[in-house]
Amino acid sequence: MIDYEKYFNNSITSIKPSGIRKFFDIANEMDDVISLSIGEPDFQTPWHIRDEGINSLEKGKTWYSPNRGFSELCDEICIYYNRRFGISYDSKSQVLVTVCGSESIDIAFHTLVEKGDEVIIPEPSFVCYEPLTVMAGGTPVIIKTKNAENFMLKARDLEHALTAKTK
Repeated sequence: MIDYEKYFNNSITSIKPSGIRKFFDIANEMDDVISLSIGEPDFQTPWHIRDEGINSLEKGKTWYSPNRGFSELCDEICIYYNRRFGISYDSKSQVLVTVCGSESIDIAFHTLVEKGDEVIIPEPSFVCYEPLTVMAGGTPVIIKTKNAENFMLKARDLEHALTAKTK
């Protein structure tokens, strides 16, 4: 029998499973439970969106998208941000479309964090910040926020956590 684990990256095998994932698995086995643990809504996708997906399949649009996302979508994102927030972006160099938020955070961490960098993570936080820091070669520096302080990050705690390695 082959011991595949000896080939795994040690930084990956050291990451603990997400507690939210455990909760999701338990809730998924129960009737009449609305689980918001992994950010999924408690309603079905509206028909106008499903129809567009079906239409795309019927038209044979089953290929991979460009790495940055379809140019038309990137253009529309820029139009939306300009209309809604008065912010201008260049759709060809400043917009990247990903499948989900976790993927975009992963890309950002792998782009910005290098081996030895420290990443400050106020907790409670999104469950992927710590493992993504580790997978990018960084060291998580956890700052626990307090209920008594409305879970707000305090300047004194942030200043205490800062080092020359903070990214």
